[in-house]
Amino acid sequence: MQLRTGTVPPVRRRRLGLLLAALALLFGGTTVAPQQAAAVPAIDTNASYVLVNRHSGKALDLYNFATADGAEIVQWARNDGAWQQWQFVDAGGGYYRLRSRHSGKVLDVAGSSTADGAAIVQWTEGNRASQQFRLVDSPGGYVRLINRNSGKALDVLDFSVADGARVIQWPDHGGANQQWELVKLGAGTPGTFTNPIKRGGPDPWLQYHDGNYHLATTTWNSTITMRRSPTLAGLASAPETVVFDLSGRPNGCCNMWAPEFHLIDGPNGPRWYLYYVAGQNVEDFNPTQRLHVLESAGTDPMGPYHFKADLGNTWELDPSILRVGGNLYLLGSAMDGTQSLTITPLANPWTISGARRTISQPTLAWERQSGAVNEGAEPLYHNGRVMLVYSASACWGPDYKLGLLTLTGTDPLNRSHWTKHPRPVFQRDDAAGVYGPGHNGFFTSPDGTEDWIVYHANDSASGGCDMNRSTRAQRFTWNADGTPNFGTPVRTGVQLPAPSGE
Repeated sequence: MQLRTGTVPPVRRRRLGLLLAALALLFGGTTVAPQQAAAVPAIDTNASYVLVNRHSGKALDLYNFATADGAEIVQWARNDGAWQQWQFVDAGGGYYRLRSRHSGKVLDVAGSSTADGAAIVQWTEGNRASQQFRLVDSPGGYVRLINRNSGKALDVLDFSVADGARVIQWPDHGGANQQWELVKLGAGTPGTFTNPIKRGGPDPWLQYHDGNYHLATTTWNSTITMRRSPTLAGLASAPETVVFDLSGRPNGCCNMWAPEFHLIDGPNGPRWYLYYVAGQNVEDFNPTQRLHVLESAGTDPMGPYHFKADLGNTWELDPSILRVGGNLYLLGSAMDGTQSLTITPLANPWTISGARRTISQPTLAWERQSGAVNEGAEPLYHNGRVMLVYSASACWGPDYKLGLLTLTGTDPLNRSHWTKHPRPVFQRDDAAGVYGPGHNGFFTSPDGTEDWIVYHANDSASGGCDMNRSTRAQRFTWNADGTPNFGTPVRTGVQLPAPSGE
């Protein structure tokens, strides 16, 4: 189960609206009544909307991506995921049911309660009065949602601005925490996106091909999945498609990690070769994890795929492909005293042609926080320079980060021909609330003018090496010496310009 780091607080309520009313009576002798309906926006019942709270700037969100009846509704940093998308279903008489795009269930007041502070949850659609809301106009284009059964408003508990704050019902007082902007998807600011582009998306790999972004991430199960979208923002809500099922494979049925797909010329022309890690269905599965590769039938990254080969029979993680001087090399991470970066020559995309060699070990202090690890090496080519950007320290700690190797000799199989940058090139930013950024990939903008990094990170320093890690992307530039300048990881929810050419 994918759990968020935020917690849902117990119901408690400062009667702030009543206090403000009392102060107004004491000092001014009058109160300002909540504004009544004037001109609510026209609702497109075929569209999906994100509801953004005026006070917090956060979106109405289905907590922990749940699909069960009774799952609580909270606010969360806007990401436009399916769990933040709502369809207005006409219930008659000016009322609507709000149906989740993620679960197919609708907003409801828990237990059909009429009490102050009753939780807003999702429930199977039944058209009862507690599932119906009307829109009441507020200044500035915002609306309040009033429940038909209770007559009370959709409200963020305690005027909170925190992720995970509960949404409840409360008497309509017109406060900013009861006002919502209805953002019709596809009608927002053009050419922008916000991170994360996928919740529950560790070890991301992203490629732009034939007019679409294609994204694959660790599933930790027996499937390899992919989603695609013509825009980076659209990946957040794009459906997952299973491109290959590993079930039944004796040497790699389960626990799929770190998928990557590369377009490489094969005997039948260009094909996508999808590299991944998988192991056996046993309690202590980690020692059984191995590298494997699939081959596509054509040039669609979504497949179909067929199994091509096992790549060795010893423990190894994080496959990628390096191309130098017309030759192919398999990159990985294996044990050599400590978890180290490895390279193996390939005769073709699926056939090993020589011994595996170590090219980097975690020898620097910043590579040994939480655990001594070098893994996830990804090639980066710029102006004739060949580099590897890799992940260092253990993924279960907040100090997981990126390091840099440069090929300063001519032979990538020779460890002495690689030079390690003495400092990390991308790491945690506590001020931005980004921890453990790593296991990256690279892609270019649709028009080929910009370089971008895709990576995973946690929202909390206590986040682990699990499915809570989310996929993020941001543009990077180049230093005068030809090395990449990744900057610092961007806080989630910040609106960023989309890649050029979208």
